Amino acid sequence: MHQILLIEDSKEVFNQVNAGLSGIAQIHWAASLAEGRDFVAENPVSLVLLDVELPDGSGVDLCNEFQSEYPAMPVFFLSAHAELPEKVMGFAAGAEDYITKPFQTMELKARVEAKLRKIDSINSSRSDFSWQELEVLRSRQEVFVKEAKERKSIPLTALEFKILSYFCDRPGEVIHRDEILNEVWGTDVHVYPRSVDTHVSKLRRKIKPADSTIKSVHGVGYKFEPTP
Repeated sequence: MHQILLIEDSKEVFNQVNAGLSGIAQIHWAASLAEGRDFVAENPVSLVLLDVELPDGSGVDLCNEFQSEYPAMPVFFLSAHAELPEKVMGFAAGAEDYITKPFQTMELKARVEAKLRKIDSINSSRSDFSWQELEVLRSRQEVFVKEAKERKSIPLTALEFKILSYFCDRPGEVIHRDEILNEVWGTDVHVYPRSVDTHVSKLRRKIKPADSTIKSVHGVGYKFEPTP
């Protein structure tokens, strides 16, 4: 089931969103930028609903962060600011939609459902992979580590899953950091090459003992070598 995170300090808005979307996704709530940032770092989030003004800062700034760190994760703004300059600022930060408050629950549900259908369509068109150590079901965005007779589900963030999926498409190849940056983050997002190392390191820790499938190539990047 899709995971949607609402970053919003109003309990009333959360109740409205939860009532409208709980039938199509699991809704999580963060009341501040810090809570939202921490949740996304530790959980696979399909879509973020984000307020513009929060107690600890600007949702626009957080959207910019998410675009840099998790480019595959769509962000919808929910804001009381209906002026055109505010909307332009939101889209410039990378948001995929901008919904003004107060909003109609049915309209929100229709927009979110449309985006989730696109995500499902993209995922279902991709192949699933299974090796001795690892199983990657891209059609369901699930990863399993296999050891002996056990099959353990591994929760990954959206960015970690995208990195692993990219490796799955190129087993046995030496992949340069710049290639990973361009394919995973995109050429229009400014990210330092060493950021790749940070995220790959986190990915390796999560998929132990299958972490040996991702090998470092000194001075270049990585090679993905799972056992057939």
